[in-house]
Amino acid sequence: MDLADRFLTAITSGDTDALRALYAPDATIWHNDDGEQSVDANLRTLRWLSRNLRDMRYDVVRRDALPDGYAQRHVLRGALPDGTPFELHACLFVTVRDGRIVRLEEYADSRGSDPLHALAAAQRAARDGRAHGRAHGRAHDERT
Repeated sequence: MDLADRFLTAITSGDTDALRALYAPDATIWHNDDGEQSVDANLRTLRWLSRNLRDMRYDVVRRDALPDGYAQRHVLRGALPDGTPFELHACLFVTVRDGRIVRLEEYADSRGSDPLHALAAAQRAARDGRAHGRAHGRAHDERT
C-alpha cells in the first residue's frame, strides 16, 4: 500500500510532480458529483485544494488491497481560509497497473463538498470582477 500512502502525501503537500508520476499518462479520474477528469484537470483541482485548505490531512478509516489496486475510505479534514473546519467523507476505488494509477473513482459526500464549491465560486467571481474592472478602466482610458 506504499503507493496509496505516497498518493495522499503528494496531495497534502501539493506536490503535483509526484502526483503526475503516480498517475499513468492516460489515467482517468472519476468523481460522483462531476464525472471524469483528465490527469491535468485533476492536478489543477488538487493544487487548488492544497492551496486553499489549511492543515489538510486524510484520516484513513479503512484501506483494502484489491487484485488490481485498492479501496479506501477516508475523511479529508482541514480548515477553510476563514478558519472554518472542513471535513469530507469519501471512498476511493483505485486501479493500478505497472505501479501507476490508471483509474481512480471517488465517491464523496456531495453535500460535504459544498463549502469548497462556494469558495471556488467566490474566488472566480472576485477574479472576474477584477478582470471586468481592468477592462472597464481600459475602455474608459480609450474614450478619454
